[in-house]
Amino acid sequence: MNDELSRPDPDALLLTQQDGHRGKLKIYFGACAGVGKTFAMLQEAQRLRAQGLDVLAGIVETHNRAETAALLDGLTLLPRRAAGRSHHTEFDLDAALARHPAVILMDELAHTNVQGARHPKRWQDIDELLDAGIDVITTVNVQHLESLNDVVAGITGIQVRETVPDPFFDSADEVVLVDLPPDDLRQRLKEGKVYIGDRAERAIENFFRKGNLFALRELALRRTADRVDDQMRAWRDQQGRDRVWHTRDAILLCIGDDTGSEKLVRTAARLAARLGSVWHAIYVETPRLHRLPETQRRAILRTLQLAQELGAETATLADPDEVRAVLRYAREHNLGKIVAGRQPHRRFRRDSFAQRLGELGPDLDLLVVALDEPLRPALHAASSKPASSDKWRLRLRGCVMALLLCLAVTFIGRGLLAEFDSANAVMIYLLSVVLVALRYGRWPSVFATVINVLAFDLMFVAPTGTVAVSDLQYLVTFGVMLAVGVIVGNLTAGVRYQARVARYREQRARYLYEMAKSLGSALTPQDIAATAQRVIEVTLQARSQLLLPDEQGELQATGPDLRGTPPDAGIAKWSYSKGQPAGAGTDTLPAVPYQIVPLKSGQQCRGLLVVEPENLRQLMIPEQQRLVETFTVLIANALERMALTQSEAASRLAAEREQLRNALLSALSHDLRTPLTVLFGQAEMLMLDLAHAHAQSPFVAQAGQIREQTLSTIRLVSNMLDMARIQSGGLQLREEWVALDEVIDGALRSMGPMLKGHAFELALPSELVLIKGDSAMLERVFSNLIENSLKYAGNAAQHGIRAWRDGTRLEIGVWDSGPGIAGDSLTQIFDKFARGDKESAVPGVGLGLAISKTITEAHRGRIWAENRASGGAEFRLSLPLPAPPEISEAALK
Repeated sequence: MNDELSRPDPDALLLTQQDGHRGKLKIYFGACAGVGKTFAMLQEAQRLRAQGLDVLAGIVETHNRAETAALLDGLTLLPRRAAGRSHHTEFDLDAALARHPAVILMDELAHTNVQGARHPKRWQDIDELLDAGIDVITTVNVQHLESLNDVVAGITGIQVRETVPDPFFDSADEVVLVDLPPDDLRQRLKEGKVYIGDRAERAIENFFRKGNLFALRELALRRTADRVDDQMRAWRDQQGRDRVWHTRDAILLCIGDDTGSEKLVRTAARLAARLGSVWHAIYVETPRLHRLPETQRRAILRTLQLAQELGAETATLADPDEVRAVLRYAREHNLGKIVAGRQPHRRFRRDSFAQRLGELGPDLDLLVVALDEPLRPALHAASSKPASSDKWRLRLRGCVMALLLCLAVTFIGRGLLAEFDSANAVMIYLLSVVLVALRYGRWPSVFATVINVLAFDLMFVAPTGTVAVSDLQYLVTFGVMLAVGVIVGNLTAGVRYQARVARYREQRARYLYEMAKSLGSALTPQDIAATAQRVIEVTLQARSQLLLPDEQGELQATGPDLRGTPPDAGIAKWSYSKGQPAGAGTDTLPAVPYQIVPLKSGQQCRGLLVVEPENLRQLMIPEQQRLVETFTVLIANALERMALTQSEAASRLAAEREQLRNALLSALSHDLRTPLTVLFGQAEMLMLDLAHAHAQSPFVAQAGQIREQTLSTIRLVSNMLDMARIQSGGLQLREEWVALDEVIDGALRSMGPMLKGHAFELALPSELVLIKGDSAMLERVFSNLIENSLKYAGNAAQHGIRAWRDGTRLEIGVWDSGPGIAGDSLTQIFDKFARGDKESAVPGVGLGLAISKTITEAHRGRIWAENRASGGAEFRLSLPLPAPPEISEAALK
């Protein structure tokens, strides 16, 4: 009874499960409007309704298409509600949540809701519906994806304002591509099935040009293909990577120690280019290949570099079985085609590399390429002599140690363990073989096995003292002992090699961690150079130095000097300008005793890393070369972080300085404007009184000078106040239709006192030219330009304004015959507080041109300065000329 009472209610559990369920999102995706996304969505809705599901039409835009509207029959339509101040009807989210259908249709995913709605975007409404457990079917075009917005704008020339974040698009449970060929789509446009009336003709001539449709269709297909490929990879990862799925062509190139590997790389590159596929190039370093001479290791490194230059992703693997390493890499990266070289025939070898690949990887395509004849070993003798002598010296010490251990085991077995069974001596002999293999490698362990067998036969098998055997069963013991010794020795040597590789990798990982940690706290280039020098010296047994550009772009050494010859300035400059490595281990000047590696971050080279190893072989090992590349990436990132930090600090300081300056300008402008206005009024009244009382009084001219200077100061203060208002975002245009000659006439009247005594020419169009803009602001532009021309052109210079039509633009030039503008100042003079001559005695603070530029750009125009061929300067304005309004006869009357 108690168990029955404590059992939870099944209905409550089902409700709880339903409450936590998130709806599924299905998107009908197309290249552009008119391909049939809404039609396909409504067809799916009718199919779901026929299955008995509750389908609600939330937002469906039929655009008055009869065949699309017909598919709404039988569907429940959600009434729209008024939203925002304009009472524009929008989707009723609360009503949809209260209705809670199984499926809701939401057309135009990228739609922007009216101001006052709960969410600014429709995709946010859909996200809330999904959280409520409602399945949503929607539509969207490729140009509305945020990541492709600029690409579409560059193709079509139209900036799409309504966008959808890519993560929301990628989170959809299902994306259905609705495709239509460009010719069929344009035919639908002509038939009025997409847009109605003149809108269809304008669409065909602009957005729906055939080239645009091809490009948009390709973008949609590629975006859908990438999504399907990601889904395939995710599913494959869940199911395991035991097999390669040949969904797209991908090539894996296996590089060996053969001399024809460069031919192999070029063959793979041509094949990848022909298939349009990605390709990888790997080199598996087995214990046998690890003992290659230095010349062959350099050749392998050059081959990997060649593959990387030709576009391959390269990797170096360490594994005792190269075939299994290749297969594992191919399955991890889903590479279905393996390219390998045909190895020369070797006696006493049953299976080749290609044969083993075919046997162990039957799901992979294998392409075997014929290679050139390998070089004879004699050609490598000179270069490999030092390495070979070291190896033979180590092997000789191993043989001596094997002999000493054999004597020791024999003495202990005969003297101290005489009562023990001979099998115990066999185990001790095998132990000595393991010890020799651990310390000295494979061949000394084989020697130890042979002499141990002989010692066991001579000292423990009757008749002792001879190699004769009285009991034939000992022959089996000798054979097993020899086989076990060789196998154990080989296995121990392989484990020893793997342990050494693992130790090297652990050291590299530790060095990378230490460098990343130290560079993360570095504050100056000297700190970065010290960190790099310390880690590289420990890792590569090499000294390093950073070459960083100064303010003039000249490379300067940072950090301690190198032991040998300092890096050549010409080589360093070439490497910095080209962004390519030079020196030892590269194709550029490989004879120098150091290597120069560019520190590239993105597309920018931030300096050079010079590495001078004690042994040049350290730079020839592929793993070490990759380690150097990783070091350069870390150093370049640290330099970029430091540059960004300095730029941020400078920007923050400039913003604070600008804010303080704007506040000061605003305060001064308000405080100065009132007394200046009073002073101007009093000066004008004084001038009128003097002129009325004393017509010939010299004080009349003096009062006039006071008035003109006061008026000039008022214009200066007005500029300061306008700039403060512009900086605070308070520039509001009162656009209306105004005549060009009226705007210029108003500017000339305001500049009347300053124009006295100056020759001024006007060359305006004879017909009436109407501009849509703020007349007061445009007068301010011309006043500032005229004032600037009068200040800097000189008293003897001529001035003028010319204007003409250029298609749909109005071109205006304010010119003078003065000395002109310096070439480096043609663009800088439009900056705030910038002046043509900083040391000039001409009054002003350098705000007039900056204000003129802001006002012109607010009118969707352009302004620039240029020097005239006949002498002098000219300020050019280019303003749009929209079609003027039509004036009816009744209005004229």
